[in-house]
Amino acid sequence: MRQPFVKARGFTLLEVMLAILLLAMLLAGTFGAVRTATKATQSGEAAVDRINRMRVAQEFLRHQLSRIMPLGFDRDDSTGINFVFEGDEKSMRFVAPMPGYLSKGGPYVQTLELERDGRGLALSFSNTMLNGYDPQALGGGIRSRSRSKNDRSEPVVLLNQIRRGHFEYRGFDEQGKLDRWTDRWKDKSLTPVMVRVVLEMEDAARIEFPPMEVAMVLDAGSMRRPFAGRNDGLAQPPLDAQQAERANRLENDR
Repeated sequence: MRQPFVKARGFTLLEVMLAILLLAMLLAGTFGAVRTATKATQSGEAAVDRINRMRVAQEFLRHQLSRIMPLGFDRDDSTGINFVFEGDEKSMRFVAPMPGYLSKGGPYVQTLELERDGRGLALSFSNTMLNGYDPQALGGGIRSRSRSKNDRSEPVVLLNQIRRGHFEYRGFDEQGKLDRWTDRWKDKSLTPVMVRVVLEMEDAARIEFPPMEVAMVLDAGSMRRPFAGRNDGLAQPPLDAQQAERANRLENDR
């Protein structure tokens, strides 16, 4: 007996459209999940980069400030005062050894400065070798000389996106006790015994810079040293120069 003929039934247009719509929704959901994961990864990497940059800047500042040396880099010929440290609320200049991988050996004249960077501030660093350093005053203050032709290195920005900030200094009073913090170091012939860096970061930086207080490794707050900058016949202290070289070699060996 012959079986009745059964006609094959296909998909209707509505069913095809519904299948395509479901597939599109699945693809959109997958793309959204991948995009969210990518953004989360990028945000995490950016946060890690900001933290690492802050940590590196803090370690560098602490390393350099703690090793300030009582070596003269400038001289006031009218008073005979030798400058071993200059500092105000926005900038400071001092002598210290550089890390071995960033220098050719010997002490360097180093400048830290908070300068205007767009709407906010940026913390910049520059340095030049003390040997043969010949400062030429282009006006009063540290910042007016920070771009002199004697600065052999271009300023490097350690941190930016700073809303406001300042430097503070602390030394001994006449009784030999720690004095109060001040934002202007008056006696340029002495080095402070402590330096404080206070920075308030912009909201866009999404990171905080805790106040940093750095004590000097060398107890030089009460020591006045001869000028050791220019090589122009002025009296220079061979022993201090040897000590500076020895300290730098020890730093390089680390």
